Amino acid sequence: MNYFVLSDALRIALISPPWYPIPPKGYGGIELVVHLLHQELRRMGHHVTVLGADGSGPGVEVLAPSEWINDLGTPVQPVREATFLMRAFDRLQRGEFDVVHDHVGAVGLLALSVSGISSVAVHTIHGPISESMATLYRQAQDRVRLVAISASQAATAPDVAVAGIVYNAVDTDVPIEIHKDGYLLELARITPDKGQHLAIEVAKRTGRQLVLAGKVERTEVGERYFREHIAPALGDQVRYIPNVSGREKQQLIARAAAGIFPLQWPEPFGLAMAECMVAGTPVIAFGVGAAPELIEPGLTGFIARDVDQMVAAVGLLDEISPAGCAAEARRRFSPREMAEGYLKIYRQEEPALPELEWEVIGKAPPSPRAGRPSPAGEIWDEFPDE
Repeated sequence: MNYFVLSDALRIALISPPWYPIPPKGYGGIELVVHLLHQELRRMGHHVTVLGADGSGPGVEVLAPSEWINDLGTPVQPVREATFLMRAFDRLQRGEFDVVHDHVGAVGLLALSVSGISSVAVHTIHGPISESMATLYRQAQDRVRLVAISASQAATAPDVAVAGIVYNAVDTDVPIEIHKDGYLLELARITPDKGQHLAIEVAKRTGRQLVLAGKVERTEVGERYFREHIAPALGDQVRYIPNVSGREKQQLIARAAAGIFPLQWPEPFGLAMAECMVAGTPVIAFGVGAAPELIEPGLTGFIARDVDQMVAAVGLLDEISPAGCAAEARRRFSPREMAEGYLKIYRQEEPALPELEWEVIGKAPPSPRAGRPSPAGEIWDEFPDE
């Protein structure tokens, strides 16, 4: 691949998925990342064009109507994505851009790699790298600068030449509560791969209240999981909130004693974990996927191998300072850190890829620890949502 050096103010196009508005009004992890990147790049003096869905805020050009959300997860989804991308690249051909940065997935990568619309084409890998996706990335890597969101994600496909690793950002303009309410919080889709049934077990064994916040996954597996494993436990000790956003979400996170994430699959990042930590709420998670990179044990949370260790970690929460937790997380997951990382990708002459150690651009070195789920095996989700 040829690398071009860019300097001064850049003309950047960000292509967001066509499903949720920017910023999202509730659900929409990728849309949140695109929004924060958009805002921070503009604050840094760059000219940014964002293409997204209906309902988005100022500065976003709408190319997808809001009713398309009903097609997400259906056989119509790839048709909607293709239509959106045809509109997006028709729009991009009417302007001049130094960088086009895609966040739409496989179809977006295909369109970006063959368009030739910009000297610098960038694609962020937001999901797991399956064999089929790795094959696609290898085909595109000489045309597009591929960006991983964690070292653990990149390590699952070492033969894919990523241009660098940049952690996702979360909103850091959130309250910090020094005095917690004592409950545990899992902020995630209700689905077996998030392990809510194990969070319920931890709550029962520690005598803590548990709040489960997140929509039930719209699949037969997700609905059966909620019906058989979650709904019977709901009551005074286990509370369920289908969707939470805005100020309510901020307060829910800030007042929790801990975020609990008994993940059953190697999640490539984990926005909800970062959202907890920047609010001064420590995280207890199984050491799978990116979790060991994101959590600083004893400072921003604890890594556990099984439910027994999670129970033990709950007893250690008083040792963590909410202010110290928030300060460290804000250093690592702020919009400015993410924007600076992507600017290095946009401008680099050669890939920033040490031969033996992954470089997380603009961040502290990742922990070398990583593992597989030990307590309940592995449940793989090909198309995850944060």
